[in-house]
Amino acid sequence: MKKFWALFFFFWPIVALWMCWVAPSEDYRWWFPTNGPATDGQAMSPLGQRIDDLFYLILGIVTITFIGTQFGLGYVLWKGATKSEETKAEFSHGSHSLELIWTIVPAIVLVFIALIQMDVWAQFRVQAFYPEETMKNGPQMEVMARQFEWRIRYPAPGEALQDEAQPGDLYAVNEIHVPTGRPVKFNLRTDDVQHAFFAPQLRVKQDAVAGLIIPVWFEIPKAGDYDLVCAELCGWGHYKMRATIVAEPEEKVQAYLKQLQEEQNFDGVVEDEE
Repeated sequence: MKKFWALFFFFWPIVALWMCWVAPSEDYRWWFPTNGPATDGQAMSPLGQRIDDLFYLILGIVTITFIGTQFGLGYVLWKGATKSEETKAEFSHGSHSLELIWTIVPAIVLVFIALIQMDVWAQFRVQAFYPEETMKNGPQMEVMARQFEWRIRYPAPGEALQDEAQPGDLYAVNEIHVPTGRPVKFNLRTDDVQHAFFAPQLRVKQDAVAGLIIPVWFEIPKAGDYDLVCAELCGWGHYKMRATIVAEPEEKVQAYLKQLQEEQNFDGVVEDEE
């Protein structure tokens, strides 16, 4: 029975390695969210790809640590299980050298992770590091979270988005149209409780906090439909607070806005053709 527990702790690192190996494969897809079979869970935005790189780096560090500790525990148990009953026990008050090693090494690893992620974090969260195009063009839309939907406000064609609603603004619900191939910046707000804007295929996640206007940006190189969900428990209808981000060429976005403007300005009166 003693050897069983030693083998038990040897077994789980092997299972963990196997699961990490097969998780991203097409047969299992236990990994990142996909956007169809062609993406294989890859991030669909340049910033998301950098976030994935950080994830894999941290995953590698954690995996090595897990395997090392589990095998170390298994080795100690195996050594104790295979000792003869005549062997005398050895008592120790600890090792200062080992204590220094397992204190300093994790500290170095954590500082390394903190430093290596700073440029990615700054590019996503600090406006001074946003792509120059987003700062020049300003926000393209406002995304207002409310129980339990996403309301999108676009400025009138040719106008700049203002913090407060303007008479010519265009509105949509649960559907965001953005151009492909260039960074897009928008203002995120909430009309009631706290929500979280989460586009899993883009790896973009940002809380919407009451009273704040929070700038967010992303870039989608490939046209397609991408999921938007709320990642903050916001009430009974949280589960259905979903929307679609439609990435398409610039001309199609402008055509959509023109159609939205026509529908919004339609007064219901149709002139008879003589």
